[in-house]
Order: sequence, then C-alpha cells, then structure tokens
Amino acid sequence: MKRRNFLSSSSAATAALLAGSPLRSLLALEKDNTYRANIGIQLYTLRNQIKADLKGAIKAVADAGYKQVEPYGFPDQNRIDIITASKDAGLVVNSSHFNWDSVVNPEDKGVAPFESILEKAKTHGLTHLVVPYLADRNRKTLDDYKKVAENCNKGAELAKAAGIQLAYHNHSFEFAAKGDDGECGYDILMKEFSPDMKFEVDVFWIQAGGHDPAEMIKKLKGRVSQLHLKDLKKDQKLPVYEGIPQDAFEELGDGKIPMEPILAAAAEAGVDHCHVEQDHSPDPIASIQKSAAYLQSL
Repeated sequence: MKRRNFLSSSSAATAALLAGSPLRSLLALEKDNTYRANIGIQLYTLRNQIKADLKGAIKAVADAGYKQVEPYGFPDQNRIDIITASKDAGLVVNSSHFNWDSVVNPEDKGVAPFESILEKAKTHGLTHLVVPYLADRNRKTLDDYKKVAENCNKGAELAKAAGIQLAYHNHSFEFAAKGDDGECGYDILMKEFSPDMKFEVDVFWIQAGGHDPAEMIKKLKGRVSQLHLKDLKKDQKLPVYEGIPQDAFEELGDGKIPMEPILAAAAEAGVDHCHVEQDHSPDPIASIQKSAAYLQSL
C-alpha cells in the first residue's frame, strides 16, 4: 500500500488551497475531516462473520477504528439485532439498506408497506434508508427505470415526512446503454429523481461502469447523501456492467481509484456519510482493518 502524508503541506500550499487551487483536496484530508473522523462500514462486507459471531464481528469493526455502521436487509429481525449490537459497542447507526421492494415494487403480493418500514426505522433512530439493488425485471428498459424513479419519488416523499432521507445505491448495470442514443438507466434516474430523492454513490461501481467517481459526485452536487468507498483492481478491464470477478474488489489504496479527490468532492457536494465496503474478500476482517488504516494514513 502506497502511503502519502497530505497533512505535512507547507504554509504556501495551504495558502494556495484557500485561494481555490487544485490543492483544495488537501482540506478534505485534515485530521478533523468529518468522513475520516466518522468513517462507517457497510456491514454486508462482514455478512459471513456476522452470521457466525455477531458480537465478535461488531467488536472487530469498532477495534478497526470505524465509528458508524450501515446494516443491510432492514427490517428483518436479525438486522435489528445488528443495530442493537452495534449501538451496544458504541457505534452509531445512521443508515441502513432495506427490503427495497416496498418502494420499487410496492404492489407485489406480500410486500410490506413502506410506511411500516419507516415506522421501524424511526423506532431504531435511523435517519437514512437506501434502495440497495434492482432486480433484473426492474432494469430491462429505460421505461423500467422511469417506473423505478416514479416509485422512488413516492417513497422519498413518505420518508421526508417521517424525517428520513431515502437514497438509491448504484451498481454498474445502470450505465449500460439502453437507448439508441446511448442513454442509460442512471441518466434516467438523474433526470427523473425529485429533489427529495438522493443518491448513495458507490465509487467502485461508478468506475466499473466507465465513469470517474469524483466527477460524478461533482455532477450530482447537493443530491448525494452518502458514499460507499471501495477500490478496484488496477488491471481490471472496463467498463463491466455485469459479472465482475470477485478478485476485482481491493482494499482502499491497493487499486486504481484515488480516494483523495473523492473525499474532496464529497465535502464540496455536501455528502453526509461515507462507508467503506468490500463486497468480496478472502479475509474480510483483515480487509476492513487495512482500508481503515489507509484512510488514516492519507
């Protein structure tokens, strides 16, 4: 892992930064930077460890220096147990991925009303809920994405009334061209989402889809509530819209995605929270430790 200390900049560089030069990215990496000071982890990274030993997995998260967690699969009971264990360990829980059909496919048989999920989210102190994925049937055409946007906007209105921010988490499939002019699903979401509906930008999948994460965050200024930070293998050929290999996921600092400009763009865009995530790793505990250490070394 290549480490660089951006905190030892000269006073001249600081002056240039404050004057608005490209060195302004240094500002995002000071020791009191809110993202580093309150860095989160998307607990899907440790899904197997959580199944085996919930308290042990959460302790490893806290010991690695993370300050908050983002669970997945809310409001299933075992996910509520994760929230309880995390709070008992002194970790903050602001956000969770949830059973997204309540928003995306609310008319499906057996789907819980989104209002009931919002009530449970409020009970457990959540301030953010995130649509984590789209099933294949919801993303075949641009019209499918328009329907997703319509339903998300309805959900965002309900969430806002409950004091909760709803957001959409991307993968790379949203960037596959669906129209004759190259228009993609993410284009539709950017165009159709209401001001109440935000994005949780996953920088790995933005890069995998052939785009620059920092530039995307800048483009979405004011519309990004959270980030997922993860790194991509240096020799991975791009774009990849489906079926990326498991070994493409790297610890922060070991891949091709520079984190400094992403954190700087996050600060300028008004992002609330950043969460480390690594979808696949042969040793997830070691991976989250390494990524946390890298962020603190910047």
